[in-house]
Amino acid sequence: MLRSASRQPLARPVLIPARTYAVSLKPPVVYARKTVPRNYSERKTYLYNQYTRLLQSTSTAPLILFEHVDFSANRLIQLRADITAAAAKAAATPSLAPSPVRPQADAAPTFTVLKTGLFGVALREASQFDKSTQKQLAKSITGSLAILSFPTLNPPQLKAILRTLARSVPPRKPKTEQQLADEKKAAEAAFVPGRRPKRQRPTAIPDLKLLGAVIEGRLFLAEGVQSVAELPTLDALRAQIVGLLSAPAAQLAMVLSEASGGKLARTLEGFKKGLESEEQDGQAPPS
Repeated sequence: MLRSASRQPLARPVLIPARTYAVSLKPPVVYARKTVPRNYSERKTYLYNQYTRLLQSTSTAPLILFEHVDFSANRLIQLRADITAAAAKAAATPSLAPSPVRPQADAAPTFTVLKTGLFGVALREASQFDKSTQKQLAKSITGSLAILSFPTLNPPQLKAILRTLARSVPPRKPKTEQQLADEKKAAEAAFVPGRRPKRQRPTAIPDLKLLGAVIEGRLFLAEGVQSVAELPTLDALRAQIVGLLSAPAAQLAMVLSEASGGKLARTLEGFKKGLESEEQDGQAPPS
């Protein structure tokens, strides 16, 4: 009996799934032994109020959503410095508008790392979004969340910042089959029976993925954000409209200026001769 029992296969350990960052829009579960409403800590209350204000301000201040992976504190500081420099450079670029409105020095975009669970609670209780927008926004969030908030919609500034982020944090390249095979061979060569393998911490490579944006209460995916970034500023659009409306008046003024003075007399004389020739042709007898 002992031998048969010892030969039975051992049960394999249960693998615990990795933590996910899915945003749930379902109402909270109410337990019998817990007080309602719950009392949250000051930190959670502050973050919840901050996320609520950010969602309420999307009618005028767009929010750009990112998924970040393996960012250290120093790397985040450098990333925020790059965003500030790109925003200042875009603000210093001359505009085609006659009277451009310069953004204030303290109105720079801010990059904020969010707690996904608390953001889901704020999104669930946000009344300015419809149910379909809430579901689409919650479905797009699958990892650690960060947002880039703008004081106002400025497409050239958004384009400059997205270009800077693409250079500062290039997308990860998937490993090739040859690299995976080399890693497997190196692991097999380093394996020694009866000895615990040496633990090596892998080098963290940060990654930043554009998920979408909430602009004027509407949800845009990554492709839509790139399209919005290609738009001109509001001042440039106003200048183009003014140019289109003033083009006919400018052409009429140019014609009148060319016909002024002696040219006006020659123009009228030519017009008179043209009318006389038409009358003579109409009175000529038929052949």
